Amino acid sequence: MKRDIFETYVDRVSARFDIPRERLFTKDKSRDVVDARHMLYYLCKDRPMTNTYIKRYMTENGYDIDLPSIAHGLKRVEEHIANDPDYTTLINQLK
Repeated sequence: MKRDIFETYVDRVSARFDIPRERLFTKDKSRDVVDARHMLYYLCKDRPMTNTYIKRYMTENGYDIDLPSIAHGLKRVEEHIANDPDYTTLINQLK
């Protein structure tokens, strides 16, 4: 049901972070890729989309992730929002 929203956010995040879409769904642990994934989780959750749906769509794109890892990513973005006003600006631009 929310697949279209997920796909739209994938395109926006990959363009804004200048990361090829496919790279978001690899086990790449580079800071820029991890930050982009976390932002994707946050945007989806804010829509609102459940963590289970986020997990399903990530898995369908080839990235197997567990629910605690998604929760961790969401927490990281919330910490960035609390400490860096530019993060809020970025989120608003991606919405």
